[in-house]
Amino acid sequence: MASSGLGMFFQNLKELPRNFRGSLIRHGAPTSDRTRSQAVFGNFFLHIHATRTHPHSLRLTTTWGLGVSLISQFIILVVTGILLMVYYKPSVDLAYDSIKDIQYIVPTGRFIRNIHRWAAHLMVAFIILHMARVFYTAAYKGPRAFNWVAGMVLFVLTLMFSFTGYLLPWDQLAFWAITIGANIAASPNELAHALGLPQSLYIGNIQKELLLGASTVGQEALVRFYLFHVMLLPAVFLPILGVHMWRIRKDGGMARPEGNPTPAGKGVGTMEARAIAPEEAGAKTYGLMAVVQGKSAHTGKDIDETVPSWPYLLRAELLVFMATMLLCVALGLLVDAPLAELANPAVPENPAKAPWYFLGLQEMVAYSALVGGIIVPSIVVIGLGLIPYLDREKEPAGVWFSGRRGRRVLTSSVIFATIAAVTSVAVPVKFGWLRNWFPDISQLIIIVFNPGSLLTAAYALWSVFIIQKTRSTRLGAIALFTCFLVGFVILTYVGTYLRGPNWAFFWSKADWPVH
Repeated sequence: MASSGLGMFFQNLKELPRNFRGSLIRHGAPTSDRTRSQAVFGNFFLHIHATRTHPHSLRLTTTWGLGVSLISQFIILVVTGILLMVYYKPSVDLAYDSIKDIQYIVPTGRFIRNIHRWAAHLMVAFIILHMARVFYTAAYKGPRAFNWVAGMVLFVLTLMFSFTGYLLPWDQLAFWAITIGANIAASPNELAHALGLPQSLYIGNIQKELLLGASTVGQEALVRFYLFHVMLLPAVFLPILGVHMWRIRKDGGMARPEGNPTPAGKGVGTMEARAIAPEEAGAKTYGLMAVVQGKSAHTGKDIDETVPSWPYLLRAELLVFMATMLLCVALGLLVDAPLAELANPAVPENPAKAPWYFLGLQEMVAYSALVGGIIVPSIVVIGLGLIPYLDREKEPAGVWFSGRRGRRVLTSSVIFATIAAVTSVAVPVKFGWLRNWFPDISQLIIIVFNPGSLLTAAYALWSVFIIQKTRSTRLGAIALFTCFLVGFVILTYVGTYLRGPNWAFFWSKADWPVH
């Protein structure tokens, strides 16, 4: 009996690797459509995908791989960020030296920091491109409206990731860029002062202290930004990202034009092209959960128009991840992340510039921190977020610019937005602004009527004009989104290359004054 029991034990020990693998991979090798579907459906990491995918969604021109690239960049940022956390010290006395240690002493530290920085920049750029792709293909319509809102929240969180991470090196660039952000947080004081309100109603001071944990940028701000960057923001970002990806599947997958089936005999998922595997023969089972009225996003889809997500979709995602990683590695090898001198509150940077993706905002802040830094960005984000609920026209999703009329509106909007943005910069540079023309003018008028607010109003009026002219809310939305996109690009260019010391305008850096 003992011999039999020991024999059974050793037999189980011998078969342990195979049994463990069987408990982990329950459906065997994915050699048929059935096992491929089971592999996706039963895998914790893959079940967020549909088991089958339409070939149109796998075309490069459908999504340009932007969504998968963004997830890839986030994964790269998490991995490199954890590696940097091992050596980083969130202290005003030690932070800068720890970054120097990473840069010059830690093996591959400079390379890891470079990848982290470039992945962060790419994530901001790619999320803007991803939003543009979704918008211009009308992929925010119908059941996808809420997912557009979730994407806007992810966009704001991405900017917050970059903003909170920018302070951590504790160098001059970081310190004074965050000082600009703190002054924007305090900007409601402009309005309170213009209205003659008592100091107790200066909510800007409260906002600034909530942001920094103090009245100035110091140890409290560094610790607060560090905790936001590595704990709070990831805790908020990950669930929303999960919902965003889950809703893509539940809302019917990638948006595509209707009537776009797979040609018979050419798609892997067609009946003519798919052979029945031996293990599938006679092994079909069906489970009826419920019979209900109504339609879902998947109604009318034929399985013979689709291909298995394994391996076609997963292979495409892996290729995008490899391309993204290659891009980050190449940039990390070629361009070093900057590290200026140790932060010195007594010696301000001139010009003190925010990261490139905030320079358009900084251009408007130069005229009014309240309007340019808080009111206009809030209007833009909320306005774009509400577009799916204001544009309810029925039209096929997945068509770029909604056809020929949309392309004409796009072209005219690019021209109008360019002229308006250039004018908003050129007029104050060439002729000054209201204070130069009317020295005694009320500060309240200066706050309300500034180039940033007038540019935003011009874009809104252009959108209303397009809606009235075309009798289409969709075309009005295209006009508005295009205007904001073009304005962002132009103001970012001006802030990056044409602004110098004291935020003065220079055509070239060679024209900057020499001290």
